[in-house]
Amino acid sequence: MKKKNLITLKAKERTYLQQLIAKGIKKARTITRCRILLMADKRKTDTQIVEALSTARNTARIVRYRYVHNGLESAINEQPRPGAPNKFTGRDKAKVTALACSKPPEGHTRWTLRLIADSLVELDIVDNISHQTVKRILKKTNLALT
Repeated sequence: MKKKNLITLKAKERTYLQQLIAKGIKKARTITRCRILLMADKRKTDTQIVEALSTARNTARIVRYRYVHNGLESAINEQPRPGAPNKFTGRDKAKVTALACSKPPEGHTRWTLRLIADSLVELDIVDNISHQTVKRILKKTNLALT
């Protein structure tokens, strides 16, 4: 059976990958991808690559595929990962902190996490926010509600 996505590196690419590995200043995953490409260029099988580098078979397959279809940079660099974008910008987080540092509303001696969350929604700073999110935001600023 003929192997899909055979790798044939150009001399410049091979040198570039060897330099990246030798310097060792890139992320470990990037260096592993470089090693996968170099081993694939030497006609090593996926099984040999997986055993030598202690990586997943799918990783070797994906790196090979990306090199053949998208080029060297796509094969060795991180691809964007899925996930929801952050709901709150730095400006929103600053408003949470500013509100927590302000004087509490009448009838209250201090701010509570739930009171801050409710006030943020009332003031139209955010659409919705939980008291736990307020806690995480304030925790990063080392602000104690006392």
